[in-house]
Amino acid sequence: MGLFDGLIGNASEVSITKLQEELKELLISGETIENAYKVIRDTFIFTNKRLILIDKQGVTGKKTEYHSIPYKNIVHFSVETAGTFDLDAELKIWVSGSAVPIQKNFNKATNIYQVQSVLAGYVL
Repeated sequence: MGLFDGLIGNASEVSITKLQEELKELLISGETIENAYKVIRDTFIFTNKRLILIDKQGVTGKKTEYHSIPYKNIVHFSVETAGTFDLDAELKIWVSGSAVPIQKNFNKATNIYQVQSVLAGYVL
Protein backbone atom coordinates (compact mmCIF):
# COMPACT_ATOMS: atom_id res chain seq x y z
CA MET A 1 0.00 0.00 0.00
CA GLY A 2 3.07 2.29 0.14
CA LEU A 3 2.89 3.26 -3.55
CA PHE A 4 -0.86 3.90 -3.31
CA ASP A 5 -0.34 6.08 -0.22
CA GLY A 6 2.33 8.06 -2.05
CA LEU A 7 0.12 8.58 -5.08
CA ILE A 8 -2.73 9.98 -3.01
CA GLY A 9 -0.34 12.24 -1.07
CA ASN A 10 -0.06 10.39 2.23
CA ALA A 11 3.24 10.35 4.08
CA SER A 12 5.12 7.37 5.44
CA GLU A 13 8.09 7.12 7.80
CA VAL A 14 11.63 7.06 6.32
CA SER A 15 15.05 5.95 7.55
CA ILE A 16 16.61 8.51 9.87
CA THR A 17 20.13 7.08 9.47
CA LYS A 18 20.01 7.46 5.68
CA LEU A 19 18.68 11.04 5.90
CA GLN A 20 21.26 12.03 8.53
CA GLU A 21 24.00 11.11 6.04
CA GLU A 22 22.27 12.69 3.01
CA LEU A 23 21.66 15.99 4.82
CA LYS A 24 24.97 16.30 6.68
CA GLU A 25 25.80 19.53 4.81
CA LEU A 26 22.41 21.07 5.69
CA LEU A 27 22.42 20.20 9.39
CA ILE A 28 24.29 22.36 11.90
CA SER A 29 26.71 21.06 14.50
CA GLY A 30 24.86 19.05 17.14
CA GLU A 31 21.66 18.85 15.09
CA THR A 32 20.15 15.40 14.70
CA ILE A 33 17.10 14.10 12.88
CA GLU A 34 14.44 12.82 15.30
CA ASN A 35 11.66 11.75 12.90
CA ALA A 36 11.12 11.99 9.14
CA TYR A 37 8.20 11.35 6.80
CA LYS A 38 8.07 11.21 3.01
CA VAL A 39 5.25 12.11 0.59
CA ILE A 40 6.23 10.89 -2.90
CA ARG A 41 9.39 13.06 -3.43
CA ASP A 42 8.94 15.57 -0.60
CA THR A 43 10.20 15.03 2.96
CA PHE A 44 9.01 16.38 6.31
CA ILE A 45 11.83 16.29 8.92
CA PHE A 46 11.83 16.96 12.67
CA THR A 47 15.31 17.68 14.02
CA ASN A 48 16.23 18.57 17.58
CA LYS A 49 16.53 22.23 16.41
CA ARG A 50 13.90 22.86 13.72
CA LEU A 51 11.35 21.51 11.28
CA ILE A 52 12.70 21.07 7.73
CA LEU A 53 10.41 20.69 4.72
CA ILE A 54 12.17 19.38 1.62
CA ASP A 55 10.37 20.06 -1.66
CA LYS A 56 11.76 18.28 -4.74
CA GLN A 57 10.85 20.24 -7.87
CA GLY A 58 10.83 19.66 -11.59
CA VAL A 59 10.58 16.48 -13.61
CA THR A 60 13.90 15.05 -12.42
CA GLY A 61 13.61 16.27 -8.82
CA LYS A 62 17.15 17.69 -8.90
CA LYS A 63 15.97 21.19 -8.00
CA THR A 64 15.27 21.13 -4.27
CA GLU A 65 13.90 23.68 -1.81
CA TYR A 66 14.84 23.31 1.87
CA HIS A 67 12.37 25.21 4.07
CA SER A 68 13.49 25.54 7.70
CA ILE A 69 11.03 26.51 10.42
CA PRO A 70 12.40 27.15 13.90
CA TYR A 71 10.12 25.55 16.49
CA LYS A 72 9.75 28.93 18.25
CA ASN A 73 7.91 30.25 15.15
CA ILE A 74 5.19 27.60 15.31
CA VAL A 75 2.13 29.34 16.76
CA HIS A 76 -0.16 26.31 17.08
CA PHE A 77 -0.85 22.95 15.47
CA SER A 78 -3.55 20.32 15.18
CA VAL A 79 -3.82 16.63 14.33
CA GLU A 80 -6.76 14.72 12.93
CA THR A 81 -6.74 10.97 13.24
CA ALA A 82 -7.70 8.58 10.46
CA GLY A 83 -11.22 7.22 10.61
CA THR A 84 -12.81 3.97 9.51
CA PHE A 85 -13.45 5.17 5.96
CA ASP A 86 -11.05 8.14 5.95
CA LEU A 87 -7.68 6.51 5.31
CA ASP A 88 -5.39 9.39 6.21
CA ALA A 89 -4.47 11.40 9.29
CA GLU A 90 -3.62 15.10 9.05
CA LEU A 91 -1.15 17.43 10.71
CA LYS A 92 -1.65 21.20 10.38
CA ILE A 93 0.97 23.69 11.55
CA TRP A 94 0.45 27.45 11.77
CA VAL A 95 3.63 29.49 11.50
CA SER A 96 4.00 33.05 12.79
CA GLY A 97 3.24 35.56 10.03
CA SER A 98 1.17 33.16 7.90
CA ALA A 99 -2.61 32.75 8.05
CA VAL A 100 -2.56 29.50 6.05
CA PRO A 101 -1.34 26.38 7.85
CA ILE A 102 1.20 23.93 6.51
CA GLN A 103 -0.76 20.71 6.06
CA LYS A 104 0.58 17.18 5.68
CA ASN A 105 -1.34 13.93 5.32
CA PHE A 106 -0.12 10.67 6.83
CA ASN A 107 -1.15 7.13 6.03
CA LYS A 108 -3.13 5.10 8.53
CA ALA A 109 -0.05 3.04 9.43
CA THR A 110 1.78 6.14 10.69
CA ASN A 111 1.22 6.84 14.37
CA ILE A 112 -0.11 10.43 14.21
CA TYR A 113 0.09 10.62 18.00
CA GLN A 114 3.85 10.04 17.77
CA VAL A 115 4.17 12.81 15.15
CA GLN A 116 2.17 15.14 17.40
CA SER A 117 4.24 14.16 20.43
CA VAL A 118 7.54 15.00 18.69
CA LEU A 119 6.21 18.38 17.59
CA ALA A 120 4.68 19.12 21.00
CA GLY A 121 7.97 18.24 22.71
CA TYR A 122 9.72 21.04 20.79
CA VAL A 123 6.95 23.65 20.59
CA LEU A 124 5.48 23.51 24.10
